[in-house]
Amino acid sequence: MRLFTPLYDAALRWARHRHAQRYLAGMSFAESVIFPVPPDVMLAPMCLANTNKAWYFALLTTLASVIGGILGYALGFWLFEPVVEPLIASMGWQDKFDHALSWFKDYGVWIVFLAGFSPIPYKVFTIGAGLLHMAFLPFLLASAVGRGARFFLVAALMKFGGARMEEKLRQYVEVLGWLVVGLAIVLYLIYR
Repeated sequence: MRLFTPLYDAALRWARHRHAQRYLAGMSFAESVIFPVPPDVMLAPMCLANTNKAWYFALLTTLASVIGGILGYALGFWLFEPVVEPLIASMGWQDKFDHALSWFKDYGVWIVFLAGFSPIPYKVFTIGAGLLHMAFLPFLLASAVGRGARFFLVAALMKFGGARMEEKLRQYVEVLGWLVVGLAIVLYLIYR
């Protein structure tokens, strides 16, 4: 069953849309607060579609994501009890959120950097940083460096990989897609 190839083709089409930059910025902002889909899925095809603007797209994604992270921080700082906590409780995620908060004790500001760079849900740590009243400037710096490193790496891979990278992605998109699904299931079972 070919599920991911049509999605990949659709992402490439959306990347050429005249409002693609706005969509990318909106997705990057929202992903830092609540949205579950990472902006990489739009950033990569946009960089492939227009390699001359790859650095601009990475910068746009980084800035929008960090601004979204600031909103997540503010939600944790000022509105955790009335807004965020009931949402976490209703979804049954309290133990997962508490586990993520414990990482702040072990890693401090480095967990924000790690969450910004890796596939760990960045939004959990933006809200957690605000809830724990982490110093804002280190939070902002860790967010900008982590997010920037991730998005500029994606842009570089697409810019310098160009048509060869697109060809390899197309060749392995089904395998990669199913690997991500499998990884998500394994992580769910581990942290359940």
